[in-house]
Order: sequence, then C-alpha cells, then structure tokens
Amino acid sequence: MSSSTNKRCRQPKPDEMTGFRTKISNREDFQRIPELAINPLGDRIINAFFSDGEDQVNFRAFMRTLAHFRPIEDNEKGKDPSSSEPLNSRNNKLLFAFRLYDLDKDDKISREELLQVLRMMVGVNISDEQLGSIADRTIQEADQDGDSAISFPEFVKVLEKVDVEQKMSIRFLH
Repeated sequence: MSSSTNKRCRQPKPDEMTGFRTKISNREDFQRIPELAINPLGDRIINAFFSDGEDQVNFRAFMRTLAHFRPIEDNEKGKDPSSSEPLNSRNNKLLFAFRLYDLDKDDKISREELLQVLRMMVGVNISDEQLGSIADRTIQEADQDGDSAISFPEFVKVLEKVDVEQKMSIRFLH
C-alpha cells in the first residue's frame, strides 16, 4: 500500500473522534448566542471558556466550564468530603463568579475592577459619581483586612446568605 493511500484511509484517533483535543468553537460562535450577546457580562462569561491567549476552545474545556452551572442535586450534598470538590459546588460557583470581577487575575477585586464590571452591567444609566459611590460602599462593607480590595474569602463572606447554588444553575435537561 502506498503512503498516499494510507493518508486517505487513515482512521481517526480516539481523541479526534471525541473532540477532546480538537478545537470546536471560537469566540464568535459564543457571541452569536442571543443570551450571551445581550448579557452585560457576556464577554466576561465567554472569556471564562478560553485559556489565556487561546481563541478556540476544545470540547473538554467547554464542558468543564459549563459544569459550574450544573445544579447540585440533593443526593450530592452529603457526598464524601474526602473526594474532590465538584465543579458545581458552592465554592467553585463562587470562585467562577469572583473571577468574572477579578479582571487582572491578581486574586483581588479592586475599586477599578468593580467600577469596570458595574459599568458593563449598567451602561450609561448611572452616572460615574453614583457608580463610584456604589463601588466605594461595596468595598468598604466587604473589605475585612483593610487593603481596599475584595479577596475571595471576603467575597464568599459577603455572599454567604445568597443562594448561589440556585442562582448559578442552569437545567439543561428536564
């Protein structure tokens, strides 16, 4: 058999068939999803699917990010604490949300980052002075260590009474 025949009849490798290493979507594909297109944080959510510097996402990375939004079932709440924490746990959902605000990825939400995200969310409907006041008050209430920023533990503390498990869940199949 010649090498040209081999190339034409080559069987795909298992990972090619599953798509785990094959790039399947780019940012433009995500931007065409109406719910993301109209969401003020749509770009931030889309960015969560992509590794730094990447313009495409493979199936495994796509599913890994999507898993954060899987509802927590009652039978999962009492799981073995020694097993690894699922991506849809309360802590991982909060970490996902925290990263939407932590624009420079320094593990702190600064006043400037909070202002940027607030601007994304409200557009021109609120003045810069009002946004600044909201950002200042938010940081003042959340900041426990006096560094004028919100760390992940401080973020968790602020949201301790919020039903994150429900608010960050999407039912894909009914």
